[in-house]
This record gives sequence, C-alpha cells and structure tokens, in this order.
Amino acid sequence: MNISKWIAISALAVTGIAQSFAVAPKADGKDIVDTAVSAGSFKTLVAAVKAAGLVNALKGSGPLTVFAPTDSAFQKLEKSKPGIIAMLLKPENKSKLTAILTYHVVPGKVMAADVVKLKNGAKVKTLDGASITIHNKIGVRVDNANVIKTDIVCSNGVIHVIDTVILPK
Repeated sequence: MNISKWIAISALAVTGIAQSFAVAPKADGKDIVDTAVSAGSFKTLVAAVKAAGLVNALKGSGPLTVFAPTDSAFQKLEKSKPGIIAMLLKPENKSKLTAILTYHVVPGKVMAADVVKLKNGAKVKTLDGASITIHNKIGVRVDNANVIKTDIVCSNGVIHVIDTVILPK
C-alpha cells in the first residue's frame, strides 16, 4: 500500500472514531435509570431493567458504564427473533434477562476517551462475568453494536448509546 492510501485510510479511521464519540450532554445529576427514563428512547430497556429487578443496582452509587440499546435496537432484535422480548420479560425468564442486561454493563466509569485508547479487539469484563469485545478501528463497536452516542454522564456512571442489543455467547 502506498503512503498516500495509508494516510487516507488512517484519516478516515480517526474521523470515524471521532464521529462515534460525539460528546452528549450531561444528565443533570440524574442516575443511570432516571437518565434513561427521561431520554424517552429507552422504554424497552427500562421495562427490562424493571422486570429483571435491576433498578436499585443501576440507581446505586456505582460507578457503572452502561452500553444502552435504544428502543429501535430492541425492535431490531424482535424482528430477527420474533417473540423474544415478550418471552424475556416473563418472570420465569428473569435469570436470562438479567444475564443479557448485565452483559451491557461494565464496572467503573469508562469514558469515550478511554475506549479510543484501547487496543482494537480488546476484551472488557461485564457485570455478568463475560467479556465484550471493543472494536475501535473505524468507528467504535461493542461486539456487533455500533456506539452512536457517548459520554452521557450520570451521577453514578456513564451511558454510551448502542444501536443493537448485544447478547452473551
């Protein structure tokens, strides 16, 4: 590869990472749950958090980092696996739902600038004990989800918005 092509590709990669990490406004001192509720685009996530009994954990002192799937991310999951959301919200599936939700949460406060410094393909432990894979070569992805908004700072951590529900292996 000649040097000019390499420079052009590198510039695109840096631009993609910067666009993925456009800084979002602060959450005005609200905790993670209250921030998600007030945003209005996380209704399914909030319902799932309530069904799993995780509200108090996500309202706790933290700090936590949440990769929060939007309502449209849940719609995408439902389209690929019809009936999955209703099934997961049933009381008898609480442990499965909890595993999926805690797979979206990392202990500590991980800001966008921290993620960009990670090696592409880095593994990061989640609250459920599994690891998510961070891809930051062109844009930023967590497993197969694109990070679409970052650094929504809450009183007990930070939210990064993702476009896909990520599922533990």
